[in-house]
Amino acid sequence: MSRAPFSKKKEPDEQLDADVEKLSTEATAETDIQRLPEEISERSTFLQRITIQLTKWGLETNGIVPIPAEERKDPRIYQMFLMWFSANLNILTLTTGTAGPAYYGLGIRDSLLVILDMCLSGVLVSPSVFGPKLGTRGMVQARFSWGYYGALIPSVLVTVTLQGYLILNTIVGGQTLGSVSTHLNNTLGIVIIGLVTLLVVFSGYKVLHWYQTFIWIPNVVAFVVMLGVSGRHLVQAPVTGTAPAPASVIMTFGAALGASVVNWSPLMPDQGIYHDHTASTWKIFWYSYLGLLLSIMPAHMLGAAWTAGAAFVPAWKAGLGNGNDIGGLLAAVLAPAGGFGKFLLVLLSLTTPSQCAPAMYTVCNSFMTLAPVCAKIPRFLLAGASTVIIIPVAIVGSDTFYAIFSDILGFIGYWLAPFCAVVLTEHVVFRRGRWAAYDVARAWDRAGHPNLPRGYAAVCTFAATVGFIVLCMQKQWWTGPLARTGTGDVGMLLGFVVGVLVYLCARWLELRWLCMKNTICQLCHPSQQSPRPSARSRPAPATGKCL
Repeated sequence: MSRAPFSKKKEPDEQLDADVEKLSTEATAETDIQRLPEEISERSTFLQRITIQLTKWGLETNGIVPIPAEERKDPRIYQMFLMWFSANLNILTLTTGTAGPAYYGLGIRDSLLVILDMCLSGVLVSPSVFGPKLGTRGMVQARFSWGYYGALIPSVLVTVTLQGYLILNTIVGGQTLGSVSTHLNNTLGIVIIGLVTLLVVFSGYKVLHWYQTFIWIPNVVAFVVMLGVSGRHLVQAPVTGTAPAPASVIMTFGAALGASVVNWSPLMPDQGIYHDHTASTWKIFWYSYLGLLLSIMPAHMLGAAWTAGAAFVPAWKAGLGNGNDIGGLLAAVLAPAGGFGKFLLVLLSLTTPSQCAPAMYTVCNSFMTLAPVCAKIPRFLLAGASTVIIIPVAIVGSDTFYAIFSDILGFIGYWLAPFCAVVLTEHVVFRRGRWAAYDVARAWDRAGHPNLPRGYAAVCTFAATVGFIVLCMQKQWWTGPLARTGTGDVGMLLGFVVGVLVYLCARWLELRWLCMKNTICQLCHPSQQSPRPSARSRPAPATGKCL
């Protein structure tokens, strides 16, 4: 980035670039999370000055460039637990559980059993280990299974679907804040939640982890108080519904729950890229697994219990309204606590950015992977654009919350099934679980590098899996032939299984084709580091080592 001077006195733009480089070097020496992106000298003078000032304030300004091993040394692996515990122990996760009784008509017992099963199994898909071990953002890491160009598919999908998920989360937070007083309404609450989320994401990685370290405390206090004041009503509510729940309804509710759990998989690598890369893989996994499980499962269960009880408690039923006002239900549950209950309601609403902020952070990072020009856009501009979209759409969609909620959750689950199948199969089977099999420093942004797949196998898997999911899905606007037989929505579950099987075959054929083309494959020839080796150094074709 430095340039040789043409004269003793540097031009203003040249001097500014030199200042940026100097500041970047000093920031790296002082802290691990203040690296400036290499392309900063190509930005306008105005953006350069803003970036310099943000770095002086200690905020994160680097883009999607992988973090080298010498900078991944934060020993606080326990932050992986706190990050996901705080992100899920809040009213937004509680909302997913409310869908069982409110939208699918399930009783307390059926709802709790489905929640237990889906949480224990769904949280297993926890790719948080990739962050510390590789130092790559989630959609950059996806290139090592989807290929450079193939990874554009999940990058676009994660950007769009997480933006939709942010809209839902902002609606719930705004409704809760608007229920505190007659001087507030849902619209003002949505605006406040959107701006608080923007502030956290604007500050970057370090502030986000600091925020998540403490924000779970008021939520735990609020949930305990809510259980205390509502316990007598929950005990009186019937455990079962008015009629036996059909298997199709249970499977469809399970699919929505599974999607809400698995939707964290594209985000998780982003939140560990500065942590110790020498830490035990199992240690990182268990911190993340328990952080998710011990927050998601209780929140889902509490949401299901309170919503099911609303049918038998007039005040709760009035608060829930037509079934779309989750904030009103929470306000009704906390009403016996008086002024302290309103205070807790404010805290509950203002802590919703604990889930919104990691999602918006990943939306910004994923957008940067769409094209080299996108990587040059500062994160604070992308976060601002995301907020500008979220607030008006959330205001308009707040009256039809559950219909939007169900459709977005289902869509997330559908595309995440083949995504997770491809990433996990590539790592476990074809890279044999070896972190050394990833040549991140050389390959992450080079489409033709032999350590990156061509992407044919992943794209074929995605197309085949989506075609199969269409047959199994069940939504208001479409029910597949298989779902019409009474199975319910099994698209995500069967989509993952089909994705694994198809990718195993497709990737085997891709590797065999590469070997027969006499192309070096880094999976079976890790000693060959040159992206374009000479013919003398190439292995004999079809050696079988790739297989």
